[in-house]
Order: sequence, then C-alpha cells, then structure tokens
Amino acid sequence: MAGYKILQAENQGIYLLKFIGEIRLNLCSTLDNLVESITQDPEFKTVVIDLTECEIIDSTTLGLLAKIAMAAQKRSHFLPTLVSTNPDITRIITSMGFDKIFIIVREPASRIEELEEIPVLRASEQQVRDKVLDAHRVLMGLNSRNREEFKNLVRALECEEHG
Repeated sequence: MAGYKILQAENQGIYLLKFIGEIRLNLCSTLDNLVESITQDPEFKTVVIDLTECEIIDSTTLGLLAKIAMAAQKRSHFLPTLVSTNPDITRIITSMGFDKIFIIVREPASRIEELEEIPVLRASEQQVRDKVLDAHRVLMGLNSRNREEFKNLVRALECEEHG
C-alpha cells in the first residue's frame, strides 16, 4: 500500500477530493493535471477538499490547492471548502492565508461512497520543477507573509530554469 492516495467524486459540478497520507511534490503533476481537468469542466462550480486523513501536505500541494480555489471563485463565486481535523494541517493552511480563499471546516465530512482513486502520473524533473515554481508563485500571491516566505525558493528555481 502506498503512503498516499487521492480520491475523487463529482456530482453536478461539485467536486470532492480526499487526500490520504503524505501529499508531497511527487504528486504535483497528478494534482496539476487534476486541477486542469476540473477547472476545464464546463459544469465545474466548486470543490470540497477533505484533508482529514492527510498526514503531511507540502507547499507545492498548497499552491495547487490555492490555484483550484481561485478558479472556483472566478467560475462560480463560491468559496471552496477545506475539511481539516488535524490541528497541524489546519495551522499550516491558516498560516498560508487559506482562510481567505476557502471555507475551513474542522469537523469531518460525512461519508461519500463514490470516490475513485486518481492514478499517479509520472513527471520529468523539469516538469516537477515547473509545477513547484508555479505553485509557489500562487502562494506568494496570497499575502505578503507568503511572498517573504517563498521568495528565495522561487528565485532559486527561476535561476535554475534560466541557468
């Protein structure tokens, strides 16, 4: 059994994503592809992201979640929902400014039986670097604290990209 899993369900343009285990940059291509397919769906209205079984979430993943939140707001003017019962994860998402772009629910969601596992995509080192850079630029755009937090990482990745 892998140390991570992403499950998905959709009903009338409302997507549910459930993250299980350690969600890190090794899943960035999978997540980016998922964000693209969801936001390209003409029926897409909003998303509920269940982090109740997520043990670790990294900043690249957070940037991709911010990207989908902004797409949901632009499309339907609904704030998407994040469900987090883990105080450590809740602290991280709150410190990133996610309380401005998500409704954060600290109670577990009811059971949904129709979730399908998302297959993990393979990605080249360059593809991963591009996704990491894009995700962190999104995070930096959320607030000045994030801008300060990630500016050196983004600068280093940009130098690698052009160097």
